[in-house]
Amino acid sequence: MRLVIVLLGQLFVLLALSVGTCDSLASELDKIIAVVDDDVIMKSELAQQVERARSDIRRQGSEPPSDSVLERQVMDRLILQKIQLQLAARTGVVVSEEALVKAVSDIAKKNKLTDEKFREILASEGYDFNVFRDDIRQEIILARLRREEVDKRVQVTDREVENYISNRNGLLQNEAELKISHILIAIPSGATDTEQRAARAKADEALARVKGGEDFNQVAIAMSDGQDALDGGDLGWRKATEIPSLFGDVVRGYAINQISDVITSSTGYHVIKLSGRRAGEALMVEQSHARHILVALSDLVTDEDAISRLKQLRQRIESGDDFATIAKTHSDDRGSALLGGDLGWVSHGQMVPEFEEVMVATDVGQLSAPFRSEFGWHILEVLERRKYDGTDEVLRLQARQSVMDRKREEAFEDWQRRLHDEAYIEIRPEK
Repeated sequence: MRLVIVLLGQLFVLLALSVGTCDSLASELDKIIAVVDDDVIMKSELAQQVERARSDIRRQGSEPPSDSVLERQVMDRLILQKIQLQLAARTGVVVSEEALVKAVSDIAKKNKLTDEKFREILASEGYDFNVFRDDIRQEIILARLRREEVDKRVQVTDREVENYISNRNGLLQNEAELKISHILIAIPSGATDTEQRAARAKADEALARVKGGEDFNQVAIAMSDGQDALDGGDLGWRKATEIPSLFGDVVRGYAINQISDVITSSTGYHVIKLSGRRAGEALMVEQSHARHILVALSDLVTDEDAISRLKQLRQRIESGDDFATIAKTHSDDRGSALLGGDLGWVSHGQMVPEFEEVMVATDVGQLSAPFRSEFGWHILEVLERRKYDGTDEVLRLQARQSVMDRKREEAFEDWQRRLHDEAYIEIRPEK
């Protein structure tokens, strides 16, 4: 059943770390090795994360780099996580118990397991369920923090969409998907000429190694400063229009396994490899005609208050009260409330991910349970579904989403670098 655990790789489930019973060893492991603002990283914590990363890399079919390289990669990731989690705590980003329980249950369902069977599998693999829950809570917090601090602040104008479409001369339609791998050699904010030359030399070294026949994933694990480094630099399958604009046009014309020269950006130096290409999908889409009721959160309305209120409204609707009438009176989405909560026909990508996930999973004529998005808590009803050939609409929506994704990725990289540069970080050398 290790396949289940592999599918959860992006959630960073901690591996159990075997520690001897000797008091001297425990003392050795419990040293502070880094201070990150108001938090610390313990030697035992780093060792645990390194062991997890080593196992993850081997499950991907790659050989882990040397201990020193792996520790550096893991330490960099830990530092960034510590900085972000402290910011989340200061800004009040939290995950309720109900949201956490639902997230864990959803993971089990996606793997076609009951909650009980999922617990059994975790236990058989040596994973503590409470540690697993803590990891999921942390991942949700980091995702919500990114939405609040980065994603929600990125806007796309109609002019940007028009320019995007015109610059591609119809290439959006039925476009192939590309599998990309990436090595980033970062340049610190405010880097000196010496630091920039050192980064460029490192990028040239990485390029020479991969063009000299070394495995790209292995070099990425050993040298890349990207957040995907421990995944061998794998960016996954993306439409060519979704690849960061800096090297998207270059990679589109590449042969499989072709490697770029060093590409320069404000964040550093990049080496790109095209690992695969596959045919794109047709533009026929499934649309849902849905309506919803929103309870927005505020200083006076907590998660628990919103859930309780929506459960009462849901019970009234199930007892025969008219959804539209209740939405007009109680929904905080005033735009749709005037229409009885009606959102009209909704295509894939139009709604935020949390809303779309529930909408797609809800059968026609059924009411959803209360669920949370960045706007607050909702219940929704799907009135009907259809297959729709809205080529012009789909192309425009695809273009807007591609521009949005690119801008968000670029903003996220800049935000992470700024957080790192502004934080107090003290690495304590081994004695």
